[in-house]
Amino acid sequence: MITFNNVSKVYPNGTKGLKNINLTIHEGELVVIVGLSGAGKSTLLRSINRLIDISEGDIQINSQSITSASGAKLRRIRRGIGMIFQSFNLVKRSTVMRNVLSGRVGHHSTLRTVFGMFPKEDHELALDALARVNLQEKAYSRADQLSGGQQQRVSIARALAQQPQIILADEPVASLDPLTTRQVMDDLQRINQELQITTIINLHFIDLAREYATRIIGLRAGEIVFDGTPAEATDDVFSHIYGRPIHRDEVLGANAPGEDIVTVIPDASDIKVTSGEPL
Repeated sequence: MITFNNVSKVYPNGTKGLKNINLTIHEGELVVIVGLSGAGKSTLLRSINRLIDISEGDIQINSQSITSASGAKLRRIRRGIGMIFQSFNLVKRSTVMRNVLSGRVGHHSTLRTVFGMFPKEDHELALDALARVNLQEKAYSRADQLSGGQQQRVSIARALAQQPQIILADEPVASLDPLTTRQVMDDLQRINQELQITTIINLHFIDLAREYATRIIGLRAGEIVFDGTPAEATDDVFSHIYGRPIHRDEVLGANAPGEDIVTVIPDASDIKVTSGEPL
C-alpha cells in the first residue's frame, strides 16, 4: 500500500534525514517507528504525505507516486491520509465539531469550507468519528475546555472524518500522562483493527511499541536497522537500534528509580536486521 523506493532526504544544512530507504507497508498494518531523536522518524512519516519533500527516490501510495504528484492528483492522494500531531493542532477557540469537520475540507470547494457549509452527511460522519473515541457528548464544547488527552482524541476523530486509508501519528502521546497515553493508543489500535486503516505511529516508549504494533521499524541515523515483529524486538534489539543501553524514561511502565534496564549493548551478529546479513 505504501512503498519507498530508494528514498533519501538531505536537508539544506547538509543533514541526511533518510538514507536510501526501501520499504513496503501493507494495508491494515499498525506499524510503530522507533529510534532516537534525530534518527529520521518524523522525516520518514511526514514524507508519506509530502509534508516533507524527499531529495531522491519515489514514494507510492496504492501504486500512485505521491512524489511526482501535483495539483488535483496530489490533493486526492493526501485526502486519503489522516495526520495526528503531538501538539494536537486544533483551533482551540472553535467547537469540537468544527475541528472534526475540518477533516472534510479536502472533499469540498474552498468557498464552501470557508463559510462552514458542510452537508448533513459530514455532520453525521463527524459525530460517528467522535463516538469512536468516546467524545460524542463533547461535540459542541470548545476545544480549549478539554484535557490534553481529550484534545488528542479530537484530532483522531478529525483524521477519521477524512475517511482515510492511512493514518499517520507523529509522537501522538509524547505530552500525555500514562493513563491517557494508553487510552489514546487503545483508540488508535481499535480503529486500526475495526476499520483496517493502515496506521503508522512514531513512538518514544518501547513497551508501547511492543504492546500495540503489529510491526516495528527501527531507524538509526536515517537508515532502517530493524524491521520485525514485536516479539522479535527484544531489549537487545532496542539497544542496537539506539546504539546504546535503553534508558528508564524510554519505558512507560518503568516508574521506580533505578539503573538502565539494559546495561550491555549486544553483539550485533545476534540482531535481526532487514538485509538478513550480520552487521
